[in-house]
Amino acid sequence: MSGRASATAPVVVRDARPGDEAAWRRLWDQYLRALDVNVPEAVTGLTWARIVDPGRPDLFARLAERDGRVVGFAVCVLHAGTWTPHPICYLEDLRVDEAARGARIGQALIEDLLALARARRWSRVYWHTGTGNAAARRLYDRFARADDVVRYRIHID
Repeated sequence: MSGRASATAPVVVRDARPGDEAAWRRLWDQYLRALDVNVPEAVTGLTWARIVDPGRPDLFARLAERDGRVVGFAVCVLHAGTWTPHPICYLEDLRVDEAARGARIGQALIEDLLALARARRWSRVYWHTGTGNAAARRLYDRFARADDVVRYRIHID
């Protein structure tokens, strides 16, 4: 099999499993390079450990597979809110393998999260992206309109 996933093969979205670490890290590295950020190895290792820890349902990853190869991921955080009794899902990280772009992998990952939200009675799914990220925004605009919220961040660590 080549490194490139077939554009006609079906996409399977599933939970991450411990044996998926190398595939996830390959995409995670692409993601961090694209964002031009450096996440320390200790934090990446801890993130993966949390993703596959069955005792931590508040942080999870869904992986997209095509032809048996992991070609995308969605890393999410479930949290409580003050306006709803149901969990809220924050889609923190979404990545599609550069070699699998244009094959609706990102769309499949978001559709999967929305199906999980309905089945598990989450109150909402939300995410953010940079205003200049035109490719991602074309995808995201298929699902919802961007709102006018302004985000403020103070890094403590």
